[in-house]
Amino acid sequence: MASQDWVDKDFYKILGVAKDASDADIKKAYRKLARQHHPDTNAGNVASEKKFKDISEAYSVLSDPDERQQYDAIRAMGGGARFAPGGSGGAGGGAGFEDLFGGLFTG
Repeated sequence: MASQDWVDKDFYKILGVAKDASDADIKKAYRKLARQHHPDTNAGNVASEKKFKDISEAYSVLSDPDERQQYDAIRAMGGGARFAPGGSGGAGGGAGFEDLFGGLFTG
């Protein structure tokens, strides 16, 4: 399940691993950071709680091969590939799919 914030969040950076990290490296980094920022060891620390949530989200995506592939594809497209519901000219002002690719195959 892709999320719009995948474009904005660098899960590899959050976990401190390279983009070509193995599953074992991702798991090891997650466990180390989760232990360090777990709410039970940082009671009342709001920043650490947020970090723990980010770490958990990053691991959730990167540990699932399908979601990791989707995440990598979305990140490769960059911030320019945002789609707004309602098509073009709507209140969102975003371009629809047809607007972006409509002229691609016309002469």
